Amino acid sequence: MSDPDRMPRSWTVAPLSRLCEKLVDGSHLPPAKQATGRPMLSAKNIGNGTISLDGRFITPEAFAAEDARTRVRPGDVLLTIVGTIGRAAVVPESLETVTLQRSVAVLKPLALQPRFCMYQLQSPDIQRKLEQDARGTAQKGVYLKTLGRIELRVAPRPEQDRIVAKIEELFSDLDAGVAALERVRANLKRYRAAVLKAAVEGRLTEEWRTRHPATEPAAKLLERILAERRAKWEQDQLRKFKESGKTPPKGWKESFEDSSAALTDGLGSLPPGWSWSNIDRIADVQGGIQKQPKRAPVKNAFPYLRVANVRRDQLLLDDMEKFELFPGELERLRLEPNDLLIVEGNGSLTEIGRSAIWRGEIPNCVHQNHIIRVRPLGVLTGFVNMYWNSPNGAKRVMAEAASTSGLYTLSVTKVCRLPVPIPPLAEQAEIVAEVDRRLSVADAAETQVEHALQRAARLRQAILKRAFEGKLVEQDPTDEPAAALLERIKPATNGKPPAPAKPPMRRSRARV
Repeated sequence: MSDPDRMPRSWTVAPLSRLCEKLVDGSHLPPAKQATGRPMLSAKNIGNGTISLDGRFITPEAFAAEDARTRVRPGDVLLTIVGTIGRAAVVPESLETVTLQRSVAVLKPLALQPRFCMYQLQSPDIQRKLEQDARGTAQKGVYLKTLGRIELRVAPRPEQDRIVAKIEELFSDLDAGVAALERVRANLKRYRAAVLKAAVEGRLTEEWRTRHPATEPAAKLLERILAERRAKWEQDQLRKFKESGKTPPKGWKESFEDSSAALTDGLGSLPPGWSWSNIDRIADVQGGIQKQPKRAPVKNAFPYLRVANVRRDQLLLDDMEKFELFPGELERLRLEPNDLLIVEGNGSLTEIGRSAIWRGEIPNCVHQNHIIRVRPLGVLTGFVNMYWNSPNGAKRVMAEAASTSGLYTLSVTKVCRLPVPIPPLAEQAEIVAEVDRRLSVADAAETQVEHALQRAARLRQAILKRAFEGKLVEQDPTDEPAAALLERIKPATNGKPPAPAKPPMRRSRARV
């Protein structure tokens, strides 16, 4: 930032400690649990240009000394210095009296217009500098002494006002465009939900059913699936009897459980030819492998899926870990193409049960116990996945997973008993094809929106870069040079930079 060839002659540079009357961090004391005292802001309350009181911590009156040291005033600049580093905002007149946690520093600029200071802190050069200066292991932060040495550019005071006005004019246009793009993205999300809802309620294929009246109904399909499951079960039982040298007891076939009996009334009406089934009747459901020290990869290591790998209708496979498997486990637990993978636990109710289809992307892959594998038998995985991620299916999943403990969980048993509407097999294929066609259009539109949002973010950074190179507005030769401005503010600090507060890192706890 200090390269003189990249700024006008009327500009100068100076370290933050020289440019600020106050440069301190927030309290190192933990926030109190009781709801008394003043709001206490942390880094999560500070956005670029915004300050939020949502989820605030409350400080007790015992923090009076810290509060007096860190209390912010209108026109101060707040900067996040721990965790997510580099977000900056100016304190507005309307903000109530607050104090700060250690993750936020408060700056009171002298030679800088507050918003000029805020925008420069957000500029690409300063953001890179803050990132380079961050220290720490578990959570990185910037020391106050280091922060005080960072050099900012100082423009003549009237030019600072012109630069801020131009930035905000351009940002206002950008914000309007971004808001329009966000509305499009929200509409696409609603469109997706509407398509899936119409699909699993049979409304997408009303005309198709009229043209295909002789299609085998789902009830016949379910009877055939049940017969096949029973035959397979009997074969497995006979094999077990043979391996153990036992004779099948009288009436042993009666112990076969028809999982359709788990269904209850009140599931709602379905289109002609459709039937309700629970998952256990139309799929094999399998839990995964628990992560334990004995699973550390040694000689027989295979990749496995974690919760982080499974998004809603999407798999992220760039970061895979491995388990040590024991004899017989790979054959029993290996994922097969068209398996449905379901997340069994999450702190967010709307994310519980998110699912995606395994396409066989990685050979010999298994899954952790926080993923439940559903292997459909005789029905299309694509349709089951559509129902699972539709508003109708998600509502049932959330009701089954509801918890008062703060962690929402499913289980193999819960998944097995969840109901799913089953169309005729031919209609399932028609629904999957029609939904794929419609959502592919939405996918293309969403990709365009994402690219436009990325371009807007790059343009925002380009505006800031030009602003602090002196290229955004014209210079006025009658403006007082920035060097003279700095000379005039010397008496405010007796010609000495303010002494920085103690660094926010304690050696014993590696704090920054």
